Amino acid sequence: METLVAQIKPEEVKLPLGLALFAKAGEILRNGGLVAFPTETVYGLGGDAFDPDAAGKIYAAKGRPSDNPLIVHIADVADLNEVAREIPDKAKMLMEAFWPGPLTLIFFKRQGIPCTVTGGLDTVAVRFPDNDIARAMIKSGGGFIAAPSANRSGSPSPTLAEHVLKDLQGRIDMVIDGGASVLGLESTIVDMTVDPPMILRPGFVTREMLEKVIGRVDVDAKILDAKSPVPPKAPGMKYRHYAPKAELTVFEGEPIRAAKEMRRCADEAIANNEKVGIITTDELAVHFEGLNYRSIGSRIDPDTIAQNLYRVLREFDETDVEKIFSESFALDGVGQAIMNRLMKAAGQKVVHLANDNDLSKVDRIVFLDNSDSDRAPYAAYVLENMTLPRLISIESRGMVAPFPEPICQGIQMILEKQGRRAIYHSARELSGEDIRKDTLFLTFDLKLKVKLLRKYEGIDNVYTLPEFLEEPALEIPSPYGHGEEGYEECCDIIENAVSRVAAKLSLIMLD
Repeated sequence: METLVAQIKPEEVKLPLGLALFAKAGEILRNGGLVAFPTETVYGLGGDAFDPDAAGKIYAAKGRPSDNPLIVHIADVADLNEVAREIPDKAKMLMEAFWPGPLTLIFFKRQGIPCTVTGGLDTVAVRFPDNDIARAMIKSGGGFIAAPSANRSGSPSPTLAEHVLKDLQGRIDMVIDGGASVLGLESTIVDMTVDPPMILRPGFVTREMLEKVIGRVDVDAKILDAKSPVPPKAPGMKYRHYAPKAELTVFEGEPIRAAKEMRRCADEAIANNEKVGIITTDELAVHFEGLNYRSIGSRIDPDTIAQNLYRVLREFDETDVEKIFSESFALDGVGQAIMNRLMKAAGQKVVHLANDNDLSKVDRIVFLDNSDSDRAPYAAYVLENMTLPRLISIESRGMVAPFPEPICQGIQMILEKQGRRAIYHSARELSGEDIRKDTLFLTFDLKLKVKLLRKYEGIDNVYTLPEFLEEPALEIPSPYGHGEEGYEECCDIIENAVSRVAAKLSLIMLD
């Protein structure tokens, strides 16, 4: 079979190019063929949802077990009544809040939906995607498209058309190339046939978001604990998914501690002539210089990690690596979805690391900047004037501070306007004596953190301020050369950030 490939942009959907493309896609679907198409989550592999033979072709193309249900995609909320027998009020509330979008809802099905689509169940999973190309394709095929992810079963899901072609070229009729998927992880699945509703697969629509709309939402026990004796609620949950060709191991623990152990294991494996790949983040990539690593995104912006997870797994599939070592991620928000996919890809193979870096035992905080004459000493001054549960040393250092210069005149000017006392300060350059186990280092940006980690081995408890506060949008620009207004803005941002640092430290110390 020849697989047709057609490229289109969202803004071209209603132009002659789009109309011709979707006329062809619709013809294929109505004749029982298969079309892969982009959504905001991942690429889907679509067939007519009312055609049992089309569902069978999907299972065959993917090599997918037939008891793993497909999701019916619609392009109009009104069409839901054609496939769902009962629509609870809570489901209507979720549809109002999150459709179109990355949320799949499970209902009792109408008789017209073939059992081949639902994996033999009396329920049907339905989604209304937030993608103009996807909706145009669904409409062209009759309005009801059954579609799982467009990849070979078990392999990482596709976020690019080239991923689809790598897996399914010659096995399906057509691929619509609409560019990269925006989100990069499959939709959240919520079972609406039970009360309270239950999450069967985590995604970008989190439990917290759902509960703000409808109140209590349960989570399938297998999501929270893969070793739970409770059987999975959905048949597809029992299969290994998203797996790269190489053996994947997840290192779970405090990030720097995990990075050091990953490096040690990688060096050991390489010494034994094994080919190793590393999945890391922007914050920890410095630990893997000289190795075959991929940064998956930023720890303080989990959306970037979600967007890049499958891409990175597929990039390693294009190499000859035999083992892949990966960081783990927090389980809150979209982090739960990331870890759900990562753990399935690893077949639950995890190295659990003890947390040796207990921040409750920190006795010293050092604010680190390029110099030690403006942001760093001002941050230290602000924190010194806040109340913490116990006495700790608060200092500042510069990566380069060859002279014991005082704090800059711009900061002193702001202090004078605020009616505060002047800061009597002599700049100090960071030295090896500053690298102590009892010290928490807070840097003003990622470059400073990387410089610190490169210069000193064995250092623990290093965070950028945005990372420590878990605020990816936080920026504290250098005031140098920006006049009085620039210094005022910088000092205001530092005041607000340091107050949140103090609040977090207080919680840690009192825990």
